[in-house]
Amino acid sequence: MAVVPVPVSFRPGILGQPTTVTPITVPLIAGVADDLRRLGERTKLSTTDVVNRAITSYEFFDARLRTGYDLIVRDGRTGEARFVWFS
Repeated sequence: MAVVPVPVSFRPGILGQPTTVTPITVPLIAGVADDLRRLGERTKLSTTDVVNRAITSYEFFDARLRTGYDLIVRDGRTGEARFVWFS
């Protein structure tokens, strides 16, 4: 897959800050395509925004996990906590 940076004069929402976008084409398996559609519907975000947030989130969590942090989710109602890991 060839990745060609496309210059953009301003990053959306941050005036005066030049940035570059990298368009990609990625085949999604059926289940992931459904998840992407549902996320877009539920959050009212564009496909691009959902994918950007997913990649940013994964990078953040992966970097922490690789340096020894634990990822724990807690149910605010019951207090039940569970470890989360990516395989």
